[in-house]
Amino acid sequence: MSSTTPSTTAATVSRPGRAATRTTAAGRLRSLARAELTLLGRSKGTMFAAMFVPLVMPFSVRQAADGMDLDGTGLSIGSVVLPSAIGFSLLFAVYSALVSVYAARREELVLKRLRTGEVRDIEILAGSAVPSVAVGFAQCLILTGACVALLDVGAPDAPLHAVLGLLLAFALWPVLAAVTATFSRSVESAQVAAMPLLLVSFIGSGTLVPLEVMPDKLAAVCELLPLTPTIELIRGGWTGDMSASDALGAVVIAVAWIGVGVFAVRRWFRWEPRR
Repeated sequence: MSSTTPSTTAATVSRPGRAATRTTAAGRLRSLARAELTLLGRSKGTMFAAMFVPLVMPFSVRQAADGMDLDGTGLSIGSVVLPSAIGFSLLFAVYSALVSVYAARREELVLKRLRTGEVRDIEILAGSAVPSVAVGFAQCLILTGACVALLDVGAPDAPLHAVLGLLLAFALWPVLAAVTATFSRSVESAQVAAMPLLLVSFIGSGTLVPLEVMPDKLAAVCELLPLTPTIELIRGGWTGDMSASDALGAVVIAVAWIGVGVFAVRRWFRWEPRR
């Protein structure tokens, strides 16, 4: 990415004989997202992790679900695999990819240059996140369609729960990616920094093993993980077994994580390379 592209799209443009033209927030966000999408397409490693890994991982969950004792849990193979597949997409296509994106743009001084224009901090971070969120959303639609067609999942009994879970996730995981990128010293170390939260969410948030088959004390702890509310809301949306109080509890946990993440970004996010 050239040194002029980001700042040109975000800064005020002045021309001889004409008054300075100020851009709108929507226009700046659109320009940043378009530039980031171009860069995302050029990064083969990031594209592979974002596009193909989440689509392959659900097959392993399908095999694991065959060996689970789901009697008495109210779950079926489809209601186990579908939320897990969406969870994989959120972890890899959104969170893991964005950690690398934020770290790379910081090390390339793109974030520093963007801040010299009229573009706001939140617009910089949101514009960088739009392509990854779009990829994650597209994957969620594809995976949902595949599960409905191949696993006879059927339509969700409480679609509002599923939609709410996805909206909360798309708000939360870019924020957590920005927080994680803060603790990486280079692009290469970004994925190492992302690994702890990725593995904990993969194992403990009901992605690999549903909370319904975990011991009660362990499940109570895992309910507090950032990915768990999304998994539970989506699963409850399809089974229709989630009560209003359980749904509210999941929303409160997700909103609390968003609040903590926003505070951490405002307090510690680094816009320049570490020295």
